[in-house]
Amino acid sequence: MFVQKKKFGIALLITCLFTIAFGVNLVQAAPAPASSVGVVDFSYLIDNHPDTPKANEELKAMQEQAKKDFETKSAGLGDQEKRDLALQLDQQLTQKRQELLKSISEKIANAIKEVRANKGLSVVLGKNIVIDGGVDITADVLKKLTSK
Repeated sequence: MFVQKKKFGIALLITCLFTIAFGVNLVQAAPAPASSVGVVDFSYLIDNHPDTPKANEELKAMQEQAKKDFETKSAGLGDQEKRDLALQLDQQLTQKRQELLKSISEKIANAIKEVRANKGLSVVLGKNIVIDGGVDITADVLKKLTSK
């Protein structure tokens, strides 16, 4: 009876070792998860956003109008008044540029969030701050922007 218990104990030990070894092999054989870091070239997306040409045209028209306004209003003004007028017109252009850029940037940010979620990425970083690694999702984001 002692021999049977010993054989049963050895068989049980071998079974446990086999189960543990097989389980470890399954864990080791599992493929490494894909990178959970996305990378995006924000400047490229702004340059190629569908709304950018219209925004650029609007800014160009506003710059031309500001130039005409300056030429008209600056006649007869002193140097300091001309500088003040130029500064005022420049501030208006800067404000408009920021408004247009904000609108485009928000659309890009929303598209990035959608692509990030679809790809199961945990974070998306700007390409300009990443030296190496990550999944470049710039093309996917641009595709989402142009398909809307």
